[in-house]
Amino acid sequence: MTGTTPDVRRQARFAGLLYFLMTITAPIGLMFVPDALIVPGNATLTAEHLRHSETLFRIGIASELFHQALAVFIVLALFRLFRPVSEALAWQMVILGALVSVPIMFVNVLNEIAALVLVSGASFLSVFDRAQLDALAMLFLKVHDHGIDVASIFWGLWLFPFGLLVFRSGFIPRFLGVLLIIAGVAYLGEAFLLVLAPDLGHVAGRYAIFLELCELPIVFWLLIWGARVRPAAPTAS
Repeated sequence: MTGTTPDVRRQARFAGLLYFLMTITAPIGLMFVPDALIVPGNATLTAEHLRHSETLFRIGIASELFHQALAVFIVLALFRLFRPVSEALAWQMVILGALVSVPIMFVNVLNEIAALVLVSGASFLSVFDRAQLDALAMLFLKVHDHGIDVASIFWGLWLFPFGLLVFRSGFIPRFLGVLLIIAGVAYLGEAFLLVLAPDLGHVAGRYAIFLELCELPIVFWLLIWGARVRPAAPTAS
């Protein structure tokens, strides 16, 4: 690898720190809360869970908003880090990693908020009976799931310019760039299967997640590598 400067080291460490924060907060809203509250195929029980665990559901919503806001700053930090490597690829990374996927996810959260309103017992909803409200809430939760499927296309696409930048950088091991591209292929494969063959997509998703985890090593590398600086060569007297 080529030598690094303290400024590049700080940029890498900052990007790694933000990336790490997103890594530990994203599963709350994307995995843990839905698994705890949503009962597939049972609108009544799901609605009861939402009514009795509203705070937990709101924590999941906050988690989604928080980690998507973080994504904007992560991509900008990576842009500053890799812009000298290839400005064209760095801009592709920004567009695919923040300008498209983040708005999709923010708008998608409205589906969860709609589900919460439907089970809230608000007086203006009295024209509907309980079963209808429960079914509508489940519908919005389903739409939210499909919104994540759409966003995951861009979660895969942005990893391609990111991986190429890492591969070409000279200051990060090339194999990490290869791992990012593998993760990108896994995200895209799962997303398209969920659209074209949903049953197959759900089965494939159980295995695709292991390839999607190939995105994680770069997070820890940025944190560790960000603390290392090659000593400058001594100047001749």
